[in-house]
Amino acid sequence: MKSKATLKELAKELGVSTSTVSKALSNSPEISEQTKIKIKEFALLKNYKPNSIAKNLKNQRSYTIGVILPNILNPFFAKVFSGIELYANEKGYNLITCTSNESLEKEKQMLEMLDNGAIDGFILALAEETQKENNFTHIYNVLRDGTPVVLFDRIAPELKCDKVIVDDFDSAVDATQYLIDTNCKKIALFSSINNLSVGKLRENGYKEALQKNNKKFDATLALLTDSDEGFDEKMGKLILDKKPDAIFAVDEYASVAAMKFCLKNGFHVPNDISIIGFADGLWSRRMTPSLSTVSQHAPEIGQKTAELIIKRIEEIPDSESEKIFETVVIKTELRKRDSVRKLS
Repeated sequence: MKSKATLKELAKELGVSTSTVSKALSNSPEISEQTKIKIKEFALLKNYKPNSIAKNLKNQRSYTIGVILPNILNPFFAKVFSGIELYANEKGYNLITCTSNESLEKEKQMLEMLDNGAIDGFILALAEETQKENNFTHIYNVLRDGTPVVLFDRIAPELKCDKVIVDDFDSAVDATQYLIDTNCKKIALFSSINNLSVGKLRENGYKEALQKNNKKFDATLALLTDSDEGFDEKMGKLILDKKPDAIFAVDEYASVAAMKFCLKNGFHVPNDISIIGFADGLWSRRMTPSLSTVSQHAPEIGQKTAELIIKRIEEIPDSESEKIFETVVIKTELRKRDSVRKLS
């Protein structure tokens, strides 16, 4: 393997100062174009790679953002990432992307690995285990060291940083209200993310809509679990035993599973049972009938998240005043498709 030259080695062989080499490679206007070309060509010949950690130690930005996602296979997080990437690239920033796989320990490892001067800031949605354990020490440490962090979707209110969320509570109220308005009487609630903050907010929104319409919450119509393990069997039993005329599912897995079960077991959707789900992946639109969903506008979440982190990275530090952090709420949209009976 070809060895990599250092900045000092380049300077020594060229007979110039390390400062001149550094400025030439950074396109500084202080260095002539002829000298820049000469130094860049020599650096390429010698397989020189800039040390982003060293750059940061000199109070220069690396123009790199660390992004930690809970699950890259989840269509929602994949769409958020596309929004982050698009905006960051437009602003000249690179991304280092990791997945926590819903693990607190892996989330800690990713933060510690990247928080060494190689990146300018972090974007992350908290892992399932992080929220379950309510353990945010590793994020406190990053913030204490002065590295900006922006949380999205799954957040912790106690962490002092910028956040981007959707109106989970209000959108659940609106979705449940829509089912009530279409004359649904027995609305089941399904969740396979009950241990997540967003799952709790959507559950509470469902209950709020019932209360507003003088309807009591019936726990026998609710299936609230922490994962999809064993979910299908429990869900099928509830549907067959309780015979709800509507289902509000707070996550995409629960909504698609409910739709498939109902169709497979002879229920006519929406005449026998109406279904509204959360998120808006390809599954929702391609099913027959198409699934009504609460769309979270994931690319917009990503774009706003990237906008906030870059704003923090580039702001001029002010030690005299306390930072004021933003919590940006992205409005969802109830997409009314064929899985809900029409308003009478």
